[in-house]
Amino acid sequence: MIRKTTLFSSLAIALSMGTMNAQSYEWISSTENNTWQQSKVKLQTNTGHTPLLEINGSENGTVFKAWGTCFNELGWDALNMLPRKQQEIVLQQLFAPGGDLKFTMGRFSMNANDYARDWYSCDEVSGDFQLKHFNINRDKTTLIPFIKAAQQYNPDMTFWMSPWSPPSWMKINHYYSVRSDRNQNQMPPLSDVALYEDSKEKNTQVFPQQLAVNDYFIQDPRYLQTYANYFCKFIDAYKEQGIPISMIMFQNESWSYTNYPGCAWTAEGIIRFNTEYLAPTLKKQHPEVKLYLGTINTNRYEVIDQVLSDPRMPETIEGVGLQWEGGQILSKLRAKYPQYKYVQTESECGWGSFDWKAAEHTFGLMNHYLGNGCEEYTFWNAILYDGGFSGWGWKQNALIHVDSKTGSATYTPEYYAVKHYSHYVTPGSKVLAYKDRGDRMPVMIVMTPQKKQVVIAGNFDEEAKELTVKLGTRYLNVTLFSEYFHRKVEKQSCRKESSIIEFRLFAAVYRNVSSLSIPLKSILFLRFSYYHRFFTLYPFRVKPTSNRFKRAIRILSSI
Repeated sequence: MIRKTTLFSSLAIALSMGTMNAQSYEWISSTENNTWQQSKVKLQTNTGHTPLLEINGSENGTVFKAWGTCFNELGWDALNMLPRKQQEIVLQQLFAPGGDLKFTMGRFSMNANDYARDWYSCDEVSGDFQLKHFNINRDKTTLIPFIKAAQQYNPDMTFWMSPWSPPSWMKINHYYSVRSDRNQNQMPPLSDVALYEDSKEKNTQVFPQQLAVNDYFIQDPRYLQTYANYFCKFIDAYKEQGIPISMIMFQNESWSYTNYPGCAWTAEGIIRFNTEYLAPTLKKQHPEVKLYLGTINTNRYEVIDQVLSDPRMPETIEGVGLQWEGGQILSKLRAKYPQYKYVQTESECGWGSFDWKAAEHTFGLMNHYLGNGCEEYTFWNAILYDGGFSGWGWKQNALIHVDSKTGSATYTPEYYAVKHYSHYVTPGSKVLAYKDRGDRMPVMIVMTPQKKQVVIAGNFDEEAKELTVKLGTRYLNVTLFSEYFHRKVEKQSCRKESSIIEFRLFAAVYRNVSSLSIPLKSILFLRFSYYHRFFTLYPFRVKPTSNRFKRAIRILSSI
């Protein structure tokens, strides 16, 4: 059984720039027990509000190319916990052109990542510089069947990859992780000395607060060239399986000093490996494969600037991939280095809550990265089971959550947040205008290849808000309520459509907690889902005599 938690709905409006006469629109709202309730609304010729955004048809925005997700071993395990028919439904909804999310791109790891069952690489034979023992035998039992299952629903999918860790024998600590953790790995604690040595440099305002002083990949020419060859053998092996890799990045999150598979690199090491080894080898053996710098997960602008300012970099890479803290420096990098293409490489995964707050966060991320010029957007795990535990013991979110005991799947709130973008913003769409999530009301206007306009808006506050956008000579005036979502679909003879999508956290209810009085924590809210009918309490404070508190109690009592 597959359950869909339908606490989302969307707005869809059809509008052709050249057709400004009166038009009728269908308004659809959804709650748990009343999905897709229909009414009508019209665009207005005037408004009493200042438009948050406006377009006139002359905009030339960034062309968006692809939505995608990562293929991981634990995702494959989760999928196989479902009956076969339900597996097919999930795959169709994720990857088919007519499905919900319409993913056209896949990412996977070379060697194990943190959502592998455990550590492995394609060649753990120490000193195998000729790579005679290289193989993808394990991938043939997990990742490759997962990818092929997706390809059945979209044979034209594209793929890119990056490693989390090189083979352990290529690293200075001879271990798959960067740091020791007695609960999660068996790396000798004494080896941690290599990370910082005697460095006292520390900045609490950035990530990481302290930089590694050593490259964890052995900076010896023989090792570096072998690793470049390793990338190419991996591309060859997957091509033989019918999985063409069109883009690679040298390392996942060089600045996460992990207790799971990872590898720390310095700026100097990044420049050396990419310019002197990986790029030349790739151009010789696989000129059809693009090399991007990534994945960048640091907001230390000066570090990335040092790498990109190397005079050899323009002939080395075609673009830049960012995730997590890297997204904070996206606009600054694009301003200085406009010659590169920019992609988002991994949506933030949370801590296994599978809740509305996670969905709201992801909705804001999509607004940020697309609004700031990213051509592609990759989600992390599409599907996980039983809390989303990794092979190293922590929990993360996924778009679909499987209960291994019942063999059932729940489409999480985050799934619907993603659908509101990916179902309408198809490859080839142009992002014409956007407003960020700074005031908890992100808005974006997109033009699809079919000349359909898509306006995506979110209201993350507990209060209803008025949204006005100017589309050509007319105005869309709507109220974004805090309790439910809407969708508008224009009815007109030419049958042209576009979409306005509103994403909302369903409700926020205040309650008094007298133990805390810090101004920053002045609000306590209860997030509740109609599906589960439960409340999650957050320890903030609001006076029980306030109007907000009284209003919240009225809302709560009415449910």
